[in-house]
Amino acid sequence: MPFVKVEDLSIHYEIEGNGEPLVLLHGMSNNSQSWKEQIQELKEHYTVIAWDAPGYGKSSDPAEEYRNFKEFARILNGMLDQLKLEKIHLLGHSMGAAIAIEYCSLYPNKVNKLILADSTRGAAALSPEENETKLKNRLFSIENLSTKEMAEKRIQALLSPHASENVHTRVKEIMTQIRPAGYRSVAYSLYHLNQMSMLSHIVVPVLVICGELDTVTPIKESEAIHEKLINSRLVIIPDGGHLCYQENPRMFNSSILEFLKDIE
Repeated sequence: MPFVKVEDLSIHYEIEGNGEPLVLLHGMSNNSQSWKEQIQELKEHYTVIAWDAPGYGKSSDPAEEYRNFKEFARILNGMLDQLKLEKIHLLGHSMGAAIAIEYCSLYPNKVNKLILADSTRGAAALSPEENETKLKNRLFSIENLSTKEMAEKRIQALLSPHASENVHTRVKEIMTQIRPAGYRSVAYSLYHLNQMSMLSHIVVPVLVICGELDTVTPIKESEAIHEKLINSRLVIIPDGGHLCYQENPRMFNSSILEFLKDIE
């Protein structure tokens, strides 16, 4: 079970395959286990690395909760330095996409291609009142509900009506593993999130991908991000919800492969 030490943290990651490195960053309710279908297929073409963000999965909790995604990006960079990876393809889902944008802005020479799945504009898309309410609701949930209750409460929003029973079961199982330190760190980071001014400075090729039926970060979020980027393409996964990569891994993976193998 691979771990690296970054600052005062123990960071766990999955690694499989050979070829150029492709790093996967999970979302707020997930961990590295959620990328099972991607690792299985993409490892035939790339060295696939899926981390557990600080406070998630088998990684340790930050001593102090984070307040912005720059802190997550710094730890990610520390992990990749330990693995001696100088240049990567980077794929982030939801809050993982926010970390990916932050990483690409902080370390522009370390990214070959960037993939943003079901991205969020965070505070940039909300009124101050809406933003405050979202933060309070997230903090209330993690402080007052069991992880099982949280999973039951969120599952309908995360998945489309077309998701299989197996996907429902797996999503619930992974979501019950969330911990306060990680979840609260992401809640505060989303509260402070506004990356819109960064997007026009990203010069690498970007794939923006979104589930057609995503109600958590609807297509309009991805479209707004796509419009600000100078070298991007937008792909919609038909009938997919927020977790479209788990609902329809075949189409999601083929979109990733087509993008990564395309010679600009």
